[in-house]
Amino acid sequence: MAKQSLARPLSVLLTRPLEQGQAFARRLEERFGGQVEPIFSPLMAPVFLAPPLPTGDFGAVIFTSATGVAAARTLNLALPGRAFCVGRQTAKTASAAGFTASSTDGDAEALLANLLADPPKGRLLHLRGEEARGNLAERLTMAGIPTEELVIYRQDPQALDPRAVALLRAADPVILPLFSPRSAALLAKALPLGMNAPLYLAALSPAVAEMAAAIPHAALVTAARPDADAMLDAVATLIVAASPP
Repeated sequence: MAKQSLARPLSVLLTRPLEQGQAFARRLEERFGGQVEPIFSPLMAPVFLAPPLPTGDFGAVIFTSATGVAAARTLNLALPGRAFCVGRQTAKTASAAGFTASSTDGDAEALLANLLADPPKGRLLHLRGEEARGNLAERLTMAGIPTEELVIYRQDPQALDPRAVALLRAADPVILPLFSPRSAALLAKALPLGMNAPLYLAALSPAVAEMAAAIPHAALVTAARPDADAMLDAVATLIVAASPP
């Protein structure tokens, strides 16, 4: 999509945990340049935990987020070197952490399908956050791929940054990419009194869109796929919708 000239950049409010928000901001800059201005206000901050490793040997670990990889790096545990990951960014982060990583585009359901189609050897260990959807370890085990899970981080809610509050109380449009049902739910609760900004929401998946529907909005676009490239496409659609004629 061709870039259009704007009198001023459109604000893109990034509510992901800071590291992921910064990574997405770099992708925004690469694609849209000065068309957008990222504003950071994480609604969640990761807290890394240190649980004991389940007994027995494991053939590989599963990461469904880059935050899981970051948390795993803080563990003083002997983890297997192979990692199955959801998304290229998670796999890239796992590779940088020393794992031999393979990625599945899409979400945890796509990873589940791939693992069932080509079952790996040995038990698997899903290193995950406190909030998780899909019961991945249980479903893999029931399908004949023994899998344990270990909660190694949680995401603590954060208040909106004062700059974000001021942005939402102003009258200019705000583009809001939402990457999880929980972030959409937290945003719905965090919206300030006196909000005037028309919100243009980009949802990573139908599940996120369902939760985001409760947020007052001028437009809501669901990404065609649950990945960063499709979210950038959704943002591109919203840039056109939010721009003056």
